[in-house]
Amino acid sequence: MPTSARNCVDPLVAGVYDRWEGQGLPGNPWPFMTMCAVSRFDQLLKKALDAELKRLDLTRTGYFLLTTLALTSDGQALLSKLSRLVMMHPTSVKLTVDQLEAAGLAIRLPHPSDRRATLVEITEAGRERAGAVNLALESSDGPMALLGAFHQDVFEALQPARRAAGDMEL
Repeated sequence: MPTSARNCVDPLVAGVYDRWEGQGLPGNPWPFMTMCAVSRFDQLLKKALDAELKRLDLTRTGYFLLTTLALTSDGQALLSKLSRLVMMHPTSVKLTVDQLEAAGLAIRLPHPSDRRATLVEITEAGRERAGAVNLALESSDGPMALLGAFHQDVFEALQPARRAAGDMEL
C-alpha cells in the first residue's frame, strides 16, 4: 500500500484501498477513492454554503448568478452566456432569474441590437446580497471555516484536473 493510503485519516478511503485487491476488483482503486473524496468534500461545501444562503434567503444558483453578474464589467450578461458560465441548463437559469427578479436582486433588459436576446443585470440590492454571502463565507466563524486557510490551496490543486477535463473552455 502506498504511503499516502497508509497514512490516510479517512477510514473509508483506507479501507477501500485495503480491500480492493482482496475482493478481486480489477484496476486501480485510486479513481474510485478520488471520486468518493471529491464527492464527500463537495457535499460538505454545499452543506456549509446552503446554510449561509438560507440565512440570506438565496439559492445556490442565485448566488452563483449574482456573483457572476457582479464580476462582469457592466453588471450584466446574456441569459445564454450565464447558462454557459455557471454550467446549468438554460431553463434552470431562467427560473432562477425569475426568482432574483421577483426579489429585486436582478432585472431583465432587452438586448440593444438583438431583439431575440435578453440581458440580465444585477441590481444594487443584488450586489449587496452577494457581498453579504461573500463576507460570510470568508469569515473565520462562517460556514466555510472548515477550509481554514486552504481555500487557495484547494483551488490551485484542482486546476490541473479541471484543465485536463476541458473545464476551462468557455
